[in-house]
Amino acid sequence: MKLVPTFNSYKAGRNCKFCMFFWSLLIMFWSINSIADEMVHQFKNPSFSGVGTSAHYLTIENQEFNRKMSIKEELKALQEQIERDKENTTLARFIRNLESRIYAQLSRQLVENLFGEMPSDSGTLTLEGNTIDYSVEDGIITLKITDSDGNTTVISLPIGSFTF
Repeated sequence: MKLVPTFNSYKAGRNCKFCMFFWSLLIMFWSINSIADEMVHQFKNPSFSGVGTSAHYLTIENQEFNRKMSIKEELKALQEQIERDKENTTLARFIRNLESRIYAQLSRQLVENLFGEMPSDSGTLTLEGNTIDYSVEDGIITLKITDSDGNTTVISLPIGSFTF
């Protein structure tokens, strides 16, 4: 026996009426609760809408300023790093050490000329455009230091009053 569905049965008609009633009820309640309002388009970007524009412009300006400052700081830090690297090469350290020893030797010779066993009464030392004149008069050593711009500094030291 073969089962063939028939839609003329009592159950099928009852189910169909129930579905129609259910959908009608659903559409009726759905349409009552859906009260529509007109659609209004508003721009979210303050540049277009004008609402909050000044705060928007200030934010953009602040971001641009911060970015420019960070770029400047990065460039400055990079330049300082390059300068430090140049100053810390082996050759630069050697030159600094050599200059320090030469200046120490010149200073020692100047002290020997002023305070040694055979002190001289006067003398002149010229170094890198600076001139140091020294003289001993009446127990006072006078150092006259003149820089390359012509500025002069005079230092007077009494002999014999230095004791340790």
